[in-house]
Amino acid sequence: MKTKLLIAALITGVAATSVSAAGFGRSEGAGSFGPRGGIAAMDFATVDANADGSITLEELQALPAAKFAEVDTDGDGVLSAEELNAQVTAQMAERAAARVEQQITSRDTDGDGALSLEELQPNDTTRLTSMFERLDADSDGNVTAEEFAAFETAMAQRDQMRGGDRGGRDGGRDGGQRHNH
Repeated sequence: MKTKLLIAALITGVAATSVSAAGFGRSEGAGSFGPRGGIAAMDFATVDANADGSITLEELQALPAAKFAEVDTDGDGVLSAEELNAQVTAQMAERAAARVEQQITSRDTDGDGALSLEELQPNDTTRLTSMFERLDADSDGNVTAEEFAAFETAMAQRDQMRGGDRGGRDGGRDGGQRHNH
């Protein structure tokens, strides 16, 4: 047991050191370092370079150089802004495609590979009804701009009490600035 823990710690340490030294390659796709870093975010087949069913320390140590070569498309030994941008763009496209595929898989009830308006409707209308009732402070069946603003203010105050900051209507992306739209 101690030997297995020591080996796991060693592999994770080497992988984390390799990621830091390489300074790139953090994506969430198979065969890459994910946001967690370390071996847990890597695809086994990618690390097992000779496909013999086991990973050696040498294979793990060679991974940053292999990832560097993959991004260094012109082979000049340095990563240009264009090469790094291409890598980031490709990673974002892969993540977006995976999210779209997951969305279709989870909601495509008729199996046609596309989503209809009915399939996109919320499955749980009680949650939507509950939210509407909280917004409709005077229970008249309509949400006014004032009721909506009051709800936003209450949510921002709740988030601040919890240690978060929703900021403006865009969820805080504006650095907490409130906008009158």
